[in-house]
Amino acid sequence: MADLSPIDLQKALKGADYPASRDDLVSLAKRNGADEHVVQMISQAGTDRFDGPDEVQKALFGNQ
Repeated sequence: MADLSPIDLQKALKGADYPASRDDLVSLAKRNGADEHVVQMISQAGTDRFDGPDEVQKALFGNQ
């Protein structure tokens, strides 16, 4: 996951309305023109629903 930056994630999820499902975030990332790797990482997140961007960050990056 080292090649996925928090900035790339923020760009991919620009305009997200929370709470959001993982599928909603994947669709949004695609609409925002996110790199396929970013889309894949979101789609493989271990959580089905996110209450906010902090939860997405934790799911993808852990407690860095």
